[in-house]
Amino acid sequence: MKTDRRHFLLGAGAAGASRPPCPPRAQSAAGSLAEIRQRGSLRVAVYNDFAPYSNQGKGIDVELAQALGKQLGLATQVVGYNADEDMDDDLRNMVWKGHYLGAQPSDVMMHVPVDSYLQGKNDKVKIFGPYHLETIAVARVQRIGQIRGSAATALEVFTREKIGVEGRSLADAFLLGVLSGRLRENVVHFASVAAAVGKLKAGELAAVMGPRSEIEAALGKDARFVIEVVQMPELKINSWPLGMAVKADEGELADTLAGALRELQKNGTVAAIFARHGITYLQPTQ
Repeated sequence: MKTDRRHFLLGAGAAGASRPPCPPRAQSAAGSLAEIRQRGSLRVAVYNDFAPYSNQGKGIDVELAQALGKQLGLATQVVGYNADEDMDDDLRNMVWKGHYLGAQPSDVMMHVPVDSYLQGKNDKVKIFGPYHLETIAVARVQRIGQIRGSAATALEVFTREKIGVEGRSLADAFLLGVLSGRLRENVVHFASVAAAVGKLKAGELAAVMGPRSEIEAALGKDARFVIEVVQMPELKINSWPLGMAVKADEGELADTLAGALRELQKNGTVAAIFARHGITYLQPTQ
């Protein structure tokens, strides 16, 4: 089952199985800004199978990566990577070391939570450049009222109604633990948010909880359902900024990319990319 490993929010990685020693690899493809300019192309890491951000060479992160490259006068090589067990593994595989099976790291990685705790655990990377504020949301049928106030008030309906989540995600952990576990029997797990939304459309669920962008992408313009951001005191994290990461010693590259991003935000390019994919864009505070 595909799990929500792209997010840092569960706070702990899986206890890893032993891995074979790393075989010798060719010199890393990741380089300094001067090396990248000499090469003439920016190598950008994105996740595989992660609509609406990156899927089969298309998506928000892909287009933003291409726009950043163009802003710097560089060609863009977008490279897809499979998610590993947790965010720490992803940063290692995509940014500072490469995968033990041989995949080399990239110059910069997209879709990294800009978070001091995550940065503190990963001193071999520099996390920067918030470009979107992701939020936890609920898509629900019209007959269910607003998901507002305390959990006891907002979620009581799900002691009787089914709500779908992606397994091993923030939404999953929250719904299983809130209200002393009273919702457990009605929390239905899926391999992805899109799969859960499919069952919502089919009338088999009353609601789906997860990242708003993934819900919006899967739901499309289906007017039968309401999407709203989850706001209740029991949910300690309901939003997080998405940014980028480079190797820790590539400060010049990070600063240059951050400057390019600011220009793309200022001229409306970033907002336009999200709009083309039907996703509500929220610019993070710097």
